[in-house]
Amino acid sequence: MSNLRSLCLATAVSLAAAPIVPAADWPMWGGTPSRNMVGTATGLPDDINSGKFLPKSETIDPKSTKNIRWVTKLGSQAYGTPVVAGGRIYVGTNNESPRDPKQTGDRGVLMVFDEKTGDFLWQLVVPKLGSGKVSDWEFVGICSSAVIDGDRGYVVTNRGDVICFDVKGLADGNAGPYQDEALFSSTDGKPVALHEKLADIIWVSDIRTELGIFPHNISSCSPLVVGDKLYIATSNGVDWSHLNIPAPFAPALVALDKNTGKVVGEETSGVSKRVLHASWSSPSFTTVKGKPLIVWGGGDGFAYAYDPEPYAHPEGFPALKEVLRYDANPPEYRMKNGQPLKYATHDGPSEVVATVVAKGDRAFLVIGQDPEHGDGVGMMSCLDLSATGDITGKALWTYKDIGRSISTPSIDGDLVYQAEYDGDIHCLDAKTGQALWTHSTNSRIWSSTLVADGKVYCGNEDGELVILKAGREKKLIARVEFYTPIYCTPVVANNTLYVATLTHLFAIGK
Repeated sequence: MSNLRSLCLATAVSLAAAPIVPAADWPMWGGTPSRNMVGTATGLPDDINSGKFLPKSETIDPKSTKNIRWVTKLGSQAYGTPVVAGGRIYVGTNNESPRDPKQTGDRGVLMVFDEKTGDFLWQLVVPKLGSGKVSDWEFVGICSSAVIDGDRGYVVTNRGDVICFDVKGLADGNAGPYQDEALFSSTDGKPVALHEKLADIIWVSDIRTELGIFPHNISSCSPLVVGDKLYIATSNGVDWSHLNIPAPFAPALVALDKNTGKVVGEETSGVSKRVLHASWSSPSFTTVKGKPLIVWGGGDGFAYAYDPEPYAHPEGFPALKEVLRYDANPPEYRMKNGQPLKYATHDGPSEVVATVVAKGDRAFLVIGQDPEHGDGVGMMSCLDLSATGDITGKALWTYKDIGRSISTPSIDGDLVYQAEYDGDIHCLDAKTGQALWTHSTNSRIWSSTLVADGKVYCGNEDGELVILKAGREKKLIARVEFYTPIYCTPVVANNTLYVATLTHLFAIGK
């Protein structure tokens, strides 16, 4: 009996001494407005088996899995990294596994599931533009990660418009001023039948038409909410020839009123006149010396910082004041022997596709290109955001032993983890940029790294989830086979790891 009491007492002391990690949602791309891919979690399992398909089906046999709480089917292609808030999970995908038999065919879809069970709750169904690969690539679906702000959510659709929606869908009625959901999802002008499994739209902002934007291939920005404003990159870019810019004067970054969808500010930095391919990067937010900043990577290969509060432009429209600009390409990527290097060549310049992480008075970013362009020279930079009095941004350090990347970095303490498109994961000293280690996954990487529970997670095109120990010394913990490519970034919420493959969403936990 005394041994039992001693054991109970020791256990109680152990539990009391253990740090209590509060449950945390992941309500936006990057988890927080800084967009830093670091999550709060404990007890995430390393021994994971994603399971096997039941015969002649796309259903995974739960008996064949290990440490998988639930799994659900998405479309045939999923690029919209999940966000988790208020007991719901939101994922961008396509309509190749239609949840509504009356709405079939190619569509962009935002699917919403119950966080605990994986049960399907409702979906936003968006018709295609009909422009094909030029502005709304076939079967790609919705690439944007939504942002959840209280009882409302916001997402950029495959059509390039911005949608504000009720997080409960139509299950609690059709709220708000917008009442045209039946026509919004229609492809032939005939209203679709509304039911509780469809989205309740609060407002639609067609910035593509209003501002004359020409999205290249797809609209992919994930919205940022700061106060009563919503910041959106427009994906404005080149046409099918990759030589012409159809809308050189259209803004590449805009601010909307989150309550109405009205445009209340736009950049005037001339990004679209210099765009190399498209402005796909998502904006981030930080405060430096009491001054709030919107930090963003442009499609021209420059990083920018803006005052979040618009001002009255001399030409009579609200504009975003640029306070910092930094060329994320070194001079030798832009010019050689006095001549400009061509875009999409191995040694040429790149845009900023990944999100710039704004951590305090530092910004971390990489350059990269559409994966279709293949490998090429890259660079990672760490910027000093406190020097916004001088509009020319200054790098505290740069790191060139990395190729092109479309992956957002993770900054955990004094370490930076950065994935490279060719398949390598780099660990650098955040203060100096010194390379500490590199791990090769032997497959292309679209996913970003996630740091949680003392580990670094990253998916690759071969369908492997690579798990490394977070720290200054490299240690591979596990490689988990999911069999279908992982283009989305793993996220963590409420001590559960979520992995969206091209076709399925997995909830992982003990």
